[in-house]
Amino acid sequence: MNDLLNFILAQDAFRKKTNPDGYTVNVSAWEQALLKAARNGYIPASHGSSGEPSISTSSQAIKPKKDHLVLRADESLLRALELPEWGRPIALAAVFDEAIRSRIMVPLQMYRASSSSLNKPQWSLIEPGVLNPWSVMSWGLKQLKGVVVGLDRESTPPLQAQELVLVENLKEAAGLIVKQAMSRNSSKTDLIYSKENFVQEFASVFTEENDLSHTDFNVLLMYLSRDSGAIAYDGKTIKFRSSNDAPKEITEQDTAICSIKSAMSAMTKQVENLENKIIELNLTAKATLHNKNKISALAAVRSKKLAEHNLKQRLNTLAQLEEVYSKIEQATSHVEFVQVMETSTGVLRGLNTQIGDSTKIEDIVDELREEISKVDEVGNILNEAGPQIDEAEIDDELQEMENKEQHDQEEEETRRRLAELHDLKQRAKEPRTASNQGVDSALEESIGRLSRMSVEEGREATAQ
Repeated sequence: MNDLLNFILAQDAFRKKTNPDGYTVNVSAWEQALLKAARNGYIPASHGSSGEPSISTSSQAIKPKKDHLVLRADESLLRALELPEWGRPIALAAVFDEAIRSRIMVPLQMYRASSSSLNKPQWSLIEPGVLNPWSVMSWGLKQLKGVVVGLDRESTPPLQAQELVLVENLKEAAGLIVKQAMSRNSSKTDLIYSKENFVQEFASVFTEENDLSHTDFNVLLMYLSRDSGAIAYDGKTIKFRSSNDAPKEITEQDTAICSIKSAMSAMTKQVENLENKIIELNLTAKATLHNKNKISALAAVRSKKLAEHNLKQRLNTLAQLEEVYSKIEQATSHVEFVQVMETSTGVLRGLNTQIGDSTKIEDIVDELREEISKVDEVGNILNEAGPQIDEAEIDDELQEMENKEQHDQEEEETRRRLAELHDLKQRAKEPRTASNQGVDSALEESIGRLSRMSVEEGREATAQ
C-alpha cells in the first residue's frame, strides 16, 4: 500500500470492520481523512493542471511539491486508494458531492470564476436538491466494510474528474501565512514581496518535508487578495495589509520596492554561487598541483581569480542596493511619522477649537472663582446661624470625665489590694513556721499601707 492509503486507514474512523452508523458518518470520515491527508502532504501535486509555468525556487530540487490545498479527484486517486482485498472505494463520488454541497470542497474552476468572496454566507455553487438520493440509498444497502469499497461499479455513478479546493486547508494556510508575515516583519517595506520571494518564504507553511504546489499558491493568493483582503496583489507584487484602512491596490512605490528586493535576492544568490565556485576552484587547483598537473592548476587559479573579481563586483552592487533599500525604509518611516504628526496636529486643532482662545479661558476661570466665593459666603452664613456652644461648659465636662476616670482607677487599685490582704490572711491561719513569720510581716505592712491609703482618700474627699 502507498503512503496515502496507509495514512487514511490509520484514521480512527477507518479502523472499524463495518460501518453501522451509515451514510452521514462515512461521508464525514472520508471528508476529514482526505483533508488531513492533503494537509500532511500525502496528495501528489497535479503538475500542469493550472496551465501556468511552475515557479522555480531554491528548495525545488530539495523538497518535493505536494497539493495541500487542492485535491484532484480522478481515476489516479481511486487507484491510489485501491486495496487488493476490497478493491476501489466505489462510492467516493457521493463523498465529493456531499463535500461540494456543504462547501467543504469547492470545484477549482468555479472558485476561480466566482466574483464573490468565499467567506460570504450566500456563496454557493449548487442547490441542496441536487444531491442524488440514489447515492444515499445505495450506500445504505451495501453496508460495505471499513473504507466502503467494492467491485460493483454498475450501480454506482462514476467519479467525475475534477480539481477541488479544500476550503478548511485553504483558510488554515492563509491564517498561518498572515500570522508569520506580521510577526516577522518590522516595517512596511518588509511586507512587500515578489511572487517568487513569497513562494520561497511560505512554501513550507504546513510541513517542512514538502512544499506547497504551484496550484496551491495560485489558489492561496486568490483567497488572500479577494476573499480575506489580507494582501494587495497585482499578479507580480504582493503587499500584506497592516490594517483594514491600508490601500487595496499596488502603488508605484510598492512595485519599486519589490524590484529592489528582487534584485537584492538575485544578487545574494549570485554571491553565494560565486563563493562556492571559488572554494571549488581552490580545491581543484590544490588537487591538480598535487598531481603535478600544472596546466590544470594554472587554469583553475585563473578561473578562481576571475570569480573573485566578479564576486567583488557583486558585493559592491549588493552593498549599494542594500544602502538604497535602507534609505527607502528610512523614508517610509519618515512618511509614517509625518502622517502621525499631521493627524495629531489635526486632533489638537479640533480640541483647541472646542476650548476657545485664552480670553475665554480667563473669563471661565474668573466666573469659577466668583462662584466658589459665593459658596464660601453661604457656608459662613450657615455657620453663624447655627447653635452657640459655651466653651467653658465643654471644659467643665471634660474635667469631670477625667476625674471619673481617675476615681475608677483608684477603686480598681483598692480592690486589688484587698484581694492581696485576703490572701495573706488565709496564709496566716496555717501552722506558724519560720516562713510564716515572713508572711505576717508582709501582712502587717500591707495593712499599714491600706490604712494610710484609706486615710488619704478620706482627706481628698473632704478637700473636694
